[in-house]
Amino acid sequence: MRIARFSIDGNVAFGAVEGDSPDSLVLDIIKGIPYADFELSGTKVPLKKVRLLPPVLPNKVVAIGRNYAEHAAELGNEVPDVPVAFFKPTTSVIGSGDAIEYPSFSEELHHEAELAVVIGRMCREVPRERVKDVIFGYTCANDVTARDVQRRENQWARAKGFDSSCPLGPWVETDVDPSDLAIQATVNGEQRQLGRTSDMVRTVEDLVVHITEAMTLLPGDVILTGTPAGVGPLHVGDEVAVTIEGIGTLTNKVIKRG
Repeated sequence: MRIARFSIDGNVAFGAVEGDSPDSLVLDIIKGIPYADFELSGTKVPLKKVRLLPPVLPNKVVAIGRNYAEHAAELGNEVPDVPVAFFKPTTSVIGSGDAIEYPSFSEELHHEAELAVVIGRMCREVPRERVKDVIFGYTCANDVTARDVQRRENQWARAKGFDSSCPLGPWVETDVDPSDLAIQATVNGEQRQLGRTSDMVRTVEDLVVHITEAMTLLPGDVILTGTPAGVGPLHVGDEVAVTIEGIGTLTNKVIKRG
């Protein structure tokens, strides 16, 4: 099931996305919140008449760096012995169709297409065999990075945590196997990144186990699983799209912050 979060006439709701053709997609509004048992209201709204919002409002986004060997190599790095984790603040999260604001303190902005894991229940110290039980679903993400800032600052907080640096969407897909999905990024229609989630050094299960050894994850929290090779520059006016097989396409335009 595809679960979207959207606004219409000043109201915010969740809905199940129905249909296959982009022009005929509709949202069946959900009663309650999707993390618990819920019912479909039967009230349907055409997708083209709503504004899609970030599909979740995470308490935290835990991102993983250098989880694809070819990406680590293209930036001159080794694959780390343990996962490299960092945070992106909630203020960095935007939805599909929202603008990525080019930060004034950077001159080298990069796209990073990623599979995002959405947590469905409070969890800590999750054993490997229970990982699937705590996952709500998956969505597309773009770990937008100020690469020049990342190189010159020991911490990645500003380089990867600035406002609008974490596009998520367009919705959460609850019924997909994340182990071998095609993932790509295009800029102005030109393919930049193309990989498969099977190329991840650490699997989704590995990452959930590793992260929850240290911290409690809450419903709606997001894990970014790393990016394949092919990261590259974004400029004001560019349109960047992240597409993941079986999930959908996340699209954002880059604008000047002002």
